[in-house]
Amino acid sequence: MLSGRRLDLAHPSPMDIEIEDIAHGLARVARWNGQTRGEHAFSVAEHSVVVERFVRKLEPSLGAAEWMTALLHDSPEYVIGDMISPFKALLGESYKGVEARLQEAVHIRFGIRATTPAALKKIIKRADNICAWYEAVQLAGFTQAEATGFFGEPPEGWRVKLTPLPPTEAQALFLKRFTEIQAVMAAQESAR
Repeated sequence: MLSGRRLDLAHPSPMDIEIEDIAHGLARVARWNGQTRGEHAFSVAEHSVVVERFVRKLEPSLGAAEWMTALLHDSPEYVIGDMISPFKALLGESYKGVEARLQEAVHIRFGIRATTPAALKKIIKRADNICAWYEAVQLAGFTQAEATGFFGEPPEGWRVKLTPLPPTEAQALFLKRFTEIQAVMAAQESAR
Protein backbone atom coordinates (compact mmCIF):
# COMPACT_ATOMS: atom_id res chain seq x y z
CA MET A 1 0.00 0.00 0.00
CA LEU A 2 1.09 3.60 -0.47
CA SER A 3 1.18 3.99 3.31
CA GLY A 4 3.96 1.41 3.38
CA ARG A 5 1.74 -1.24 4.92
CA ARG A 6 1.89 -4.76 3.57
CA LEU A 7 -1.50 -6.47 3.43
CA ASP A 8 -1.72 -10.26 3.49
CA LEU A 9 -4.80 -11.03 1.40
CA ALA A 10 -5.12 -14.55 2.81
CA HIS A 11 -5.00 -13.32 6.41
CA PRO A 12 -5.55 -9.55 6.50
CA SER A 13 -4.71 -7.90 9.80
CA PRO A 14 -6.71 -4.86 10.94
CA MET A 15 -3.39 -3.29 11.92
CA ASP A 16 -2.30 -3.24 8.27
CA ILE A 17 -5.31 -1.23 7.14
CA GLU A 18 -5.20 2.56 6.81
CA ILE A 19 -8.14 4.73 5.80
CA GLU A 20 -5.88 6.76 3.49
CA ASP A 21 -5.09 3.59 1.50
CA ILE A 22 -8.78 2.73 1.29
CA ALA A 23 -9.74 6.23 0.14
CA HIS A 24 -6.90 6.36 -2.38
CA GLY A 25 -7.77 2.97 -3.84
CA LEU A 26 -11.55 3.42 -3.94
CA ALA A 27 -11.18 6.83 -5.61
CA ARG A 28 -9.32 5.12 -8.43
CA VAL A 29 -11.63 2.12 -8.86
CA ALA A 30 -14.28 2.81 -11.49
CA ARG A 31 -17.85 1.69 -11.12
CA TRP A 32 -19.23 0.00 -14.25
CA ASN A 33 -15.64 -0.81 -15.24
CA GLY A 34 -15.39 2.80 -16.40
CA GLN A 35 -18.10 2.38 -19.03
CA THR A 36 -19.81 5.63 -18.06
CA ARG A 37 -20.40 9.09 -19.48
CA GLY A 38 -18.27 12.01 -18.41
CA GLU A 39 -14.71 13.13 -18.23
CA HIS A 40 -14.08 10.97 -15.15
CA ALA A 41 -15.23 7.54 -14.06
CA PHE A 42 -17.70 7.37 -11.21
CA SER A 43 -15.54 5.93 -8.47
CA VAL A 44 -16.32 3.45 -5.74
CA ALA A 45 -15.33 6.19 -3.26
CA GLU A 46 -18.07 8.48 -4.57
CA HIS A 47 -20.53 5.60 -4.75
CA SER A 48 -19.78 4.75 -1.10
CA VAL A 49 -20.49 8.30 0.06
CA VAL A 50 -23.80 8.33 -1.83
CA VAL A 51 -24.82 4.92 -0.48
CA GLU A 52 -24.09 6.05 3.09
CA ARG A 53 -26.24 9.15 2.54
CA PHE A 54 -29.05 6.98 1.17
CA VAL A 55 -28.83 4.64 4.18
CA ARG A 56 -29.32 7.63 6.50
CA LYS A 57 -32.27 8.78 4.40
CA LEU A 58 -33.88 5.32 4.34
CA GLU A 59 -33.40 4.70 8.08
CA PRO A 60 -32.92 7.97 10.03
CA SER A 61 -32.82 6.15 13.39
CA LEU A 62 -29.45 4.51 12.66
CA GLY A 63 -26.35 5.65 14.53
CA ALA A 64 -22.84 6.54 13.47
CA ALA A 65 -21.52 2.96 13.64
CA GLU A 66 -24.15 1.96 11.08
CA TRP A 67 -23.27 4.98 8.92
CA MET A 68 -19.63 3.87 9.03
CA THR A 69 -20.64 0.34 8.05
CA ALA A 70 -22.50 1.78 5.07
CA LEU A 71 -19.60 4.03 4.05
CA LEU A 72 -17.20 1.07 4.18
CA HIS A 73 -19.57 -1.44 2.51
CA ASP A 74 -17.34 -1.77 -0.57
CA SER A 75 -14.03 -1.21 1.20
CA PRO A 76 -12.41 -4.51 0.09
CA GLU A 77 -12.48 -3.12 -3.44
CA TYR A 78 -9.55 -0.83 -2.57
CA VAL A 79 -7.45 -3.98 -2.89
CA ILE A 80 -9.42 -6.39 -5.10
CA GLY A 81 -11.25 -3.96 -7.42
CA ASP A 82 -14.92 -3.72 -8.32
CA MET A 83 -16.20 -6.78 -10.09
CA ILE A 84 -19.68 -7.17 -11.46
CA SER A 85 -21.89 -9.57 -9.49
CA PRO A 86 -22.19 -12.21 -12.25
CA PHE A 87 -18.39 -12.47 -12.41
CA LYS A 88 -18.14 -12.69 -8.61
CA ALA A 89 -20.60 -15.60 -8.77
CA LEU A 90 -18.40 -17.37 -11.33
CA LEU A 91 -15.38 -17.02 -9.05
CA GLY A 92 -17.34 -18.63 -6.25
CA GLU A 93 -16.57 -19.11 -2.60
CA SER A 94 -12.83 -18.45 -2.78
CA TYR A 95 -13.47 -14.87 -3.94
CA LYS A 96 -16.25 -14.37 -1.40
CA GLY A 97 -13.94 -15.61 1.36
CA VAL A 98 -11.18 -13.14 0.50
CA GLU A 99 -13.73 -10.33 0.29
CA ALA A 100 -15.31 -11.30 3.64
CA ARG A 101 -11.94 -11.51 5.43
CA LEU A 102 -10.94 -8.08 4.11
CA GLN A 103 -14.30 -6.59 5.11
CA GLU A 104 -14.02 -8.05 8.60
CA ALA A 105 -10.48 -6.68 9.06
CA VAL A 106 -11.62 -3.21 7.91
CA HIS A 107 -14.56 -3.26 10.30
CA ILE A 108 -12.39 -4.28 13.25
CA ARG A 109 -9.81 -1.64 12.37
CA PHE A 110 -12.40 1.14 12.52
CA GLY A 111 -14.34 -0.04 15.55
CA ILE A 112 -17.51 -1.39 14.01
CA ARG A 113 -19.04 -4.87 14.18
CA ALA A 114 -16.89 -7.42 12.36
CA THR A 115 -19.86 -8.76 10.43
CA THR A 116 -22.77 -6.63 9.30
CA PRO A 117 -26.07 -7.61 10.93
CA ALA A 118 -28.63 -8.95 8.43
CA ALA A 119 -31.12 -6.10 8.95
CA LEU A 120 -28.44 -3.46 8.32
CA LYS A 121 -27.08 -5.42 5.36
CA LYS A 122 -30.57 -5.31 3.83
CA ILE A 123 -30.81 -1.52 4.23
CA ILE A 124 -27.33 -1.05 2.75
CA LYS A 125 -28.23 -3.32 -0.18
CA ARG A 126 -31.37 -1.26 -0.82
CA ALA A 127 -29.33 1.97 -0.76
CA ASP A 128 -26.72 0.32 -3.01
CA ASN A 129 -29.42 -0.62 -5.53
CA ILE A 130 -30.91 2.88 -5.45
CA CYS A 131 -27.47 4.33 -6.15
CA ALA A 132 -26.91 1.76 -8.93
CA TRP A 133 -30.25 2.79 -10.48
CA TYR A 134 -29.16 6.44 -10.64
CA GLU A 135 -25.72 5.46 -11.93
CA ALA A 136 -27.27 3.26 -14.62
CA VAL A 137 -29.66 5.96 -15.84
CA GLN A 138 -27.45 9.02 -15.50
CA LEU A 139 -24.04 7.58 -16.33
CA ALA A 140 -24.21 4.14 -17.95
CA GLY A 141 -26.81 4.66 -20.68
CA PHE A 142 -29.69 2.58 -19.26
CA THR A 143 -33.30 3.58 -19.73
CA GLN A 144 -35.29 4.00 -16.53
CA ALA A 145 -37.21 0.81 -17.33
CA GLU A 146 -33.97 -1.16 -17.81
CA ALA A 147 -32.52 0.17 -14.56
CA THR A 148 -35.74 -0.63 -12.70
CA GLY A 149 -35.61 -4.18 -14.05
CA PHE A 150 -32.15 -4.69 -12.58
CA PHE A 151 -32.21 -2.60 -9.41
CA GLY A 152 -35.83 -1.85 -8.55
CA GLU A 153 -37.35 1.60 -8.49
CA PRO A 154 -35.89 4.38 -6.37
CA PRO A 155 -38.16 5.93 -3.74
CA GLU A 156 -40.78 8.35 -5.01
CA GLY A 157 -39.69 11.96 -4.91
CA TRP A 158 -35.95 11.42 -4.57
CA ARG A 159 -33.93 13.83 -6.71
CA VAL A 160 -30.31 12.84 -7.21
CA LYS A 161 -27.71 14.27 -9.57
CA LEU A 162 -24.48 12.29 -9.88
CA THR A 163 -21.36 14.08 -11.06
CA PRO A 164 -18.23 11.94 -11.46
CA LEU A 165 -15.30 13.63 -9.75
CA PRO A 166 -11.57 13.48 -10.48
CA PRO A 167 -9.89 10.85 -8.26
CA THR A 168 -8.29 13.36 -5.89
CA GLU A 169 -11.66 15.03 -5.25
CA ALA A 170 -13.42 11.69 -4.77
CA GLN A 171 -10.70 10.67 -2.33
CA ALA A 172 -11.08 13.91 -0.36
CA LEU A 173 -14.87 13.55 -0.30
CA PHE A 174 -14.60 10.00 1.07
CA LEU A 175 -12.03 10.98 3.72
CA LYS A 176 -14.11 13.98 4.78
CA ARG A 177 -17.21 11.83 5.33
CA PHE A 178 -15.14 9.18 7.15
CA THR A 179 -13.74 11.84 9.50
CA GLU A 180 -17.21 13.29 10.16
CA ILE A 181 -18.65 9.89 11.03
CA GLN A 182 -15.63 8.99 13.17
CA ALA A 183 -16.14 12.20 15.19
CA VAL A 184 -19.81 11.35 15.79
CA MET A 185 -18.86 7.79 16.80
CA ALA A 186 -16.36 9.16 19.33
CA ALA A 187 -18.93 11.60 20.74
CA GLN A 188 -21.52 8.84 21.03
CA GLU A 189 -19.00 6.57 22.76
CA SER A 190 -17.94 9.23 25.28
CA ALA A 191 -21.61 10.00 26.04
CA ARG A 192 -22.13 6.39 27.21
